[in-house]
Amino acid sequence: MFKLLEPNKIFQITSKAPGYVLFLFVVVLTVGLTEALILSPEDYKQSDAVRIMYVHVPSAWISLGIFSSITLLSVSGFIFKNKNLFLIAKSLAPSGFVFNIIALVTGSIWGKPTWGTWWAWDARITSMLILALFFALYLIAWRIYEKEEKVFKITTFITIIGIINVPITKYSVEWWNTLHQPASINILSKSSIHSSMLFPLLIMTAAFALFSLLIFLMKYNTELIKIKNKGLDRL
Repeated sequence: MFKLLEPNKIFQITSKAPGYVLFLFVVVLTVGLTEALILSPEDYKQSDAVRIMYVHVPSAWISLGIFSSITLLSVSGFIFKNKNLFLIAKSLAPSGFVFNIIALVTGSIWGKPTWGTWWAWDARITSMLILALFFALYLIAWRIYEKEEKVFKITTFITIIGIINVPITKYSVEWWNTLHQPASINILSKSSIHSSMLFPLLIMTAAFALFSLLIFLMKYNTELIKIKNKGLDRL
């Protein structure tokens, strides 16, 4: 199976993919922005301030999803001794970190008109800040350590510790009394958000996911080119 993960074979696919992903991203983003900014209704309490949700919520979802993926890839790479899994995780991290920061910034902007303050040490906000620190530690580790075996161990350790924070972030609004509102979307039960808001939210999430994929492909292709230039044919 791992023969399919050779850099040359992977690059034949990933080098062509960004153009298609960019096209899809532009189309989906255009539809999403139209739905979110024009067609979706105002909130009866928050008015137009609720539209920040269409950036804030998808950003938070994607950052949590990417960190979870990085953890799975790192642990699998460590167990199966496959370098390419670490490379995929490394290439995912920048977009995860960016969306984590976007979630924090937009949450702060949203908090001002709804809570009356830019920042509160709320359980959800604080846990998202901690997640950003783990992303930063992960990226810094790749920068400062040169030996592969060492960076593999350190980054895996960072993700294992950091993944503990993911369920805390997800369930913080249920475990503690916080300023942050409870989840409006539930998979196993009826969601409290109306379809007129849910639809644009899902479209914007798809757009941001495509953007994450685009950034990942660009980063991953760069890493594959570096490997190819070093004359390596297997990860």
